[in-house]
Amino acid sequence: MNGITLFLIAIALAMDSCAVSIAAGSTLKEHFWYYGIRAAFFFGLFQGGMPIIGYLIGEAGSEIIAPFDHWVAALLLGGIGGKMIYEGVYGNEEEKKGVASLSMLLVLAVATSIDALAVGVTFSLLEIPILVAALVIGIVTFGACIAGIMAGRHVGRFLGRRVELLGGIILIGIGARILIEGIFF
Repeated sequence: MNGITLFLIAIALAMDSCAVSIAAGSTLKEHFWYYGIRAAFFFGLFQGGMPIIGYLIGEAGSEIIAPFDHWVAALLLGGIGGKMIYEGVYGNEEEKKGVASLSMLLVLAVATSIDALAVGVTFSLLEIPILVAALVIGIVTFGACIAGIMAGRHVGRFLGRRVELLGGIILIGIGARILIEGIFF
């Protein structure tokens, strides 16, 4: 996997956290930067850590899945992308608030990083160096969340669902590319 593809996956994975950050930025009134940076840190940490856990899970069963890895990768990424698109269209915006509370922040960080766990399984199937990938995903997520918090402060909830839609489309496109490469090349 080249650096551009990894960067696009990182952006796609960061979209859920960014959408949450936009909603949070629109609601944070007091201690804006404290809660904003803390939220971005937690989202980046979980988005970067979950692929490592997924990778370890994938490594345990790679011999069984290896002949079908491109199908599994395409289905996982397509499913995650479809879920993101669905949530972007039908999701409850009220569930994306609450980063001022540490317990709610942890729940949101885990919830928005479940897709990164599945991507980690995919990375193990494709034999992608996980530590570099996890670092890129974590840093991109942190940056996207800082941008989301700031955007939320200025434009409110206008962009939230569109960000999730874009992330879902990117993941589906990458899954389709992996499938095509696995079948034809």
